[in-house]
Amino acid sequence: MSNPSLLILAGDGIGPEVMAEVRKIIDWFGTKRGISFDVTEDLVGGAAYDVHGVPLSDATMEKAQEVDAVLLGAVGGPKYDKLDFSVKPERGLLRLRKEMDLYANLRPAQCFDALSDFSSLKQEVVSGLDIMIVRELTSGVYFGEPRGIIKEGNERVGINTQRYTESEIARVARSAFELARKRGNKVCSMEKANVMESGILWRDVVQEIHDAEYPDVELSHMYADAGAMQLTRWPKQFDVIVTDNLFGDLLSDLAAMLTGSLGMLPSASLGAPMANGRPKALYEPVHGSAPDIAGSGKANPCACILSFAMALRYSFDLGAEADRLEAAVNAVLAKGIRTADLLNTEGVTPASTSEMGDAVIAALEESL
Repeated sequence: MSNPSLLILAGDGIGPEVMAEVRKIIDWFGTKRGISFDVTEDLVGGAAYDVHGVPLSDATMEKAQEVDAVLLGAVGGPKYDKLDFSVKPERGLLRLRKEMDLYANLRPAQCFDALSDFSSLKQEVVSGLDIMIVRELTSGVYFGEPRGIIKEGNERVGINTQRYTESEIARVARSAFELARKRGNKVCSMEKANVMESGILWRDVVQEIHDAEYPDVELSHMYADAGAMQLTRWPKQFDVIVTDNLFGDLLSDLAAMLTGSLGMLPSASLGAPMANGRPKALYEPVHGSAPDIAGSGKANPCACILSFAMALRYSFDLGAEADRLEAAVNAVLAKGIRTADLLNTEGVTPASTSEMGDAVIAALEESL
């Protein structure tokens, strides 16, 4: 039986640095746990543009369609700011999402105990926080037609269309309910059914899917603006939140900052099951390419490491090993080992990017 396949796209800025630490951990799993992956590497973003003149080549796109999972670092940087919109680094990532039809974006917001004082909220509000936002990723207002800027009389008019089909809503709702069954068995669906017809349809379809297929899961509905307020008031009331593309973009960034550092936050984008039963999947840290610190050894690799943990759980059915890796990250933080983004407190030990990766591997060793 062949090993599961993984395509690594390190990208730009700090992407190659944080991905190097993930490669160490992948090697550790192969050596110490007998869990090996067939790993290939390729280019995306500015790195691909420099070589191919496009942010994602057709050959790389074909590889992404064939592997069991894609692990991406980060894309972009000031070097590419003046490029035409069609070839900007970010277009490579968007092409991956669209052509792989990665419709369910999973953004966990987990506050490690050792970092609870980094949040702008009170420690008791965020300590132990563990929620999952499921954002619909391939439809909605970012893709709806008509769109554009037109001229009406003497002024310009900007147009974007919020559009959802029943099937688009149903499939992301199922993703949320399936996740909830493996967590706290509770889903809150967020929309604006009070002012938007698409919100009315969203609420109706989510309720229909729940009643017909997931009656065992607790379901509630909330207007998205009220959801934002509740996330900052008492976020631990939520388990899984499912919402559309626009609101998911906003709410997941809000939830990210509850935890105190973008450098700690992973994400997964999942699509329909492939022939082997695994979903098409792309995993990436939430943070950007941080070109201002690229090459300095200051980048925090934990978000990328935790993205690989999500891959272990959702693409490779290795939940126990995902737990092991997440516990290792938590153990390192509990010892006070910190990268540059987490140094604004006393009694911590500064660590470079590679030193943080080594510390996680040491914690993995201790777990044996």
